[in-house]
Amino acid sequence: FDLDSLVRRTGPVSAERAVYLLRQVCHSLSEAESCGLVHRDIKPANIFVSRYGEDFDFVKVLDFGIVKPARDQAETGTLMTQGHAIHGTPAFIAPEQALGRADLDGRADIYSTGCVAYWLLTGQLVFSGETPMELLVHHAHTLPVPPSTRTELPIPPALDQLVLACLAKDPAERPQSARELSHRLAAVMNADTWTQDHARDWWARHQSA
Repeated sequence: FDLDSLVRRTGPVSAERAVYLLRQVCHSLSEAESCGLVHRDIKPANIFVSRYGEDFDFVKVLDFGIVKPARDQAETGTLMTQGHAIHGTPAFIAPEQALGRADLDGRADIYSTGCVAYWLLTGQLVFSGETPMELLVHHAHTLPVPPSTRTELPIPPALDQLVLACLAKDPAERPQSARELSHRLAAVMNADTWTQDHARDWWARHQSA
């Protein structure tokens, strides 16, 4: 499943499973960062969770179609292509992308990963709007509410705060790299809280659906 379909079909995931999935997203983003690349379109529909051989809940980050070397951002300098299409998806776009800043780096992907975390934990978008422009304005200027206020599932306070840190308007206030975010996620939730046994049981119950 992609993570959009996963949540729509089976509902928000537990905090333990969210951390397990998000750390794998961070692993992929860290590899991209090591090559000087910014994905620019991290969203649930671009992240697939799969059964991969005997591994369950194996995550793949896909669709690097608008990836850009961080050093080349100044050459584009704007969100608009010649066809006036936004680089990125309005519901998951970082404030600096929404504002058309030229100096994007991996911290834009950290923001979008925070939006994905919000979706996994609550089944809701960080912001809603009737138009793409309304969403861009919200991401640029509106402060998000904690995910714990929008779900009945338990979310540890430290995870609540970490998601909000990813969603900081100022990139300097976010985790500064995917590796740092992964370490902070691991500090929030013990690595053995969601195990392969848990994942295997989930897939046994849901794969046929």
